[in-house]
Amino acid sequence: MKQPKSFSNLKEQEREARRKIILSAAEKVFASKPLSKVRMCDIANEASISTALIYRYFPDQQSLFVEAFLGSTSRIIEILDSFLAQSEYDREGIYRFIDNFIDYLTSNDYYFKMLVNFMLDGNLKPELLDKIIEIEHRIFAQFDAVLRRIKPEGPVRMYSHGLFCALNGILLAFRNNPDKSSKEVVRYMKSLGRLIGEMFVESIESGK
Repeated sequence: MKQPKSFSNLKEQEREARRKIILSAAEKVFASKPLSKVRMCDIANEASISTALIYRYFPDQQSLFVEAFLGSTSRIIEILDSFLAQSEYDREGIYRFIDNFIDYLTSNDYYFKMLVNFMLDGNLKPELLDKIIEIEHRIFAQFDAVLRRIKPEGPVRMYSHGLFCALNGILLAFRNNPDKSSKEVVRYMKSLGRLIGEMFVESIESGK
């Protein structure tokens, strides 16, 4: 007997809800320790579900990590794409781009910690690593786009890599400053981001 369409929709909604619960738990666990130290049972405990249930959705912890990481990275790409489409082509637009980047990483702590843990211990199967590399290229393409507002011709990718590393360095060094409130920390990191942005702009304009 064919199931009613509404029942099928309900089952699909339930499946998607469980999948979101698993991904949310995975973000917390992958943020807390390196990828190689995470076990499926850790994520199951965080989600308050059975380990067997996770395997119905994801074949292993690496696949689960990549899915969680890609989801968060896609969100920052959407935010930055929207900003680039609406912002002015001037220096202030570049500095606001930096502010947006810092805002996202400070507001999404699990994602930032996942990013750092992956940088430190990111051994993935080649087919999964290719997915990470592909979305990294999309991030760097956004940095390319904003820096091309200064240098319309010629390569800018090295500058993009440098700016990306510098901003992540600011976040690593100062996001947990015990002498400042969380709002003061964000303001200070944005001030540093602007300083770094000015240095990159001047370097690009001078051709050095």
